[in-house]
Amino acid sequence: MPSFYERRILPRLLTCACAASPIMKQRAKIVPLASGRVLELGIGMGLNLALYDADKVESVAGVDPAAELRALALAAPRDPRLAVSVVEGTAEALPFPDASFDSVVCTFTLCSVQTPATALAEARRVLKPGGRFLFCEHGLAPDSEVAKWQRRVEPIWKRLAGGCHLTRPVAGAIAASGFSIQNLETFYLPKTPRIAGWNEWGVAIA
Repeated sequence: MPSFYERRILPRLLTCACAASPIMKQRAKIVPLASGRVLELGIGMGLNLALYDADKVESVAGVDPAAELRALALAAPRDPRLAVSVVEGTAEALPFPDASFDSVVCTFTLCSVQTPATALAEARRVLKPGGRFLFCEHGLAPDSEVAKWQRRVEPIWKRLAGGCHLTRPVAGAIAASGFSIQNLETFYLPKTPRIAGWNEWGVAIA
């Protein structure tokens, strides 16, 4: 059973953190690129739903293991034309057939999955050949001093932030899983502590 902290406090903390202005600006760079049948990994509170272009998107299927977050996602604002479903599941074991989606959206999710390599392999499995993996993630900083502090803080950070890791590589892990990265941009999020602010976003092809 989830603890009181996981059920009542953590969702509120995640909503405040993940809906911060610098992070929402990054989401807005990636989510509108989605088209066709879309899968969103770790849909969480549904913060991306208002950013989808309903003229390009046929449907959005969201997956999340947390019942509290799935409920928030179902109530999140979105274009009324957008067909949305939210199901229980994990990124490592997606409940969908092979080649089911045209786009997979992954925003601030790889930091908290149990096994990133397995999650990325599943994303490739459910994408149609040539489908797009649209990502925006925080992770291991390229600066040694920042990375050193990320490693120091990560053990307690994970406990407080729902399993979020600070030191996971982003683009390197995506490329290692067999995706072809078409474009990649990086920077430190403004008004964000550097240990949590290294951001990588772009498009990869299955």
